[in-house]
Amino acid sequence: MSILKIKAKLSTKLARWLVLALCPIWMLHAQDLSPRAYVITPLHANTVNLTWAFFDGGLNFNGTVPITGATGTYYVPIIGLYHSFGLFGRSANLQASLPYGVGTFSGNVFGKQQSIYRSGLLDTTIRFSVNLKGGPALTPRQYAKWRQKTLLGVSLKVIAPTGQYSPTKLINWGINRWAFKPEFGYSERWGHWILDGYAGVWFYTTNPASLAIPVPKPQTEAPIGSFEGHLSYSFRDRSWVSLDGNFWTGGVTSLSGIRNLDSKQTGSRIGCTGSFPFSKHQSVKISYSNGTYISFGGNYQNLSAGWQYSWVGRRFK
Repeated sequence: MSILKIKAKLSTKLARWLVLALCPIWMLHAQDLSPRAYVITPLHANTVNLTWAFFDGGLNFNGTVPITGATGTYYVPIIGLYHSFGLFGRSANLQASLPYGVGTFSGNVFGKQQSIYRSGLLDTTIRFSVNLKGGPALTPRQYAKWRQKTLLGVSLKVIAPTGQYSPTKLINWGINRWAFKPEFGYSERWGHWILDGYAGVWFYTTNPASLAIPVPKPQTEAPIGSFEGHLSYSFRDRSWVSLDGNFWTGGVTSLSGIRNLDSKQTGSRIGCTGSFPFSKHQSVKISYSNGTYISFGGNYQNLSAGWQYSWVGRRFK
């Protein structure tokens, strides 16, 4: 076999790995759209969430690899838990979610179509939030008389590397590293209208075994700054609708200390969310979002539908 043929074979194999190994499941963390994230609830409010999310779209590699027509279509059912409590007289809450992914990813590599199917657990997400101004810890009776004005709060979101990951697989649901996002949140209410704004930064630990040839290598990622805004309207029956948008930038990756400046992410998404109660304890939430600009990574349409069961008290009702 000639040297040219060997090089072509290795290049094709490398590109086939890259089209699927770089599918940015992990980039979705920077693309959060979460209206009313800092609106407080009464003490000992509890929620169980079951969400079904659908993602479909393309991938932009910004010329870093010779791949065209890269796409992904996948489903992510998520179970989530929420609990509120008091912290030094302020309203605080703790949330946790565990997703499971099922999907197909494909791309055209040197004229040959490649695809792969994957199913498995994604990484666990835990978020702690505490109010700094405008939202004291309130009993249910006090909360019924309270009216929101200006809220200021902070939160810390943690991604734990519990998802499916193998450095020799073409695609992984897990990121094989920890991620932390400290965030500052603002929420203001005028009658039926609520304006939300958040600013945060994602920080990542090292992935000690990132896919590379001939053996896995450590990969680092620079912080990603994120900004998020929402304008929502509340109805008298406790339902509400929201217009959502965000912007993020950063995330240049380095493999064994060599930076890839073409991997810098700059993008934004816009969408809408609606929450509709149908009983004292139950409601449904539906959301849709799409990318407006993506310089590198996944540009997906996302449709999510969730069922929520809520109650106040230390015991399930």
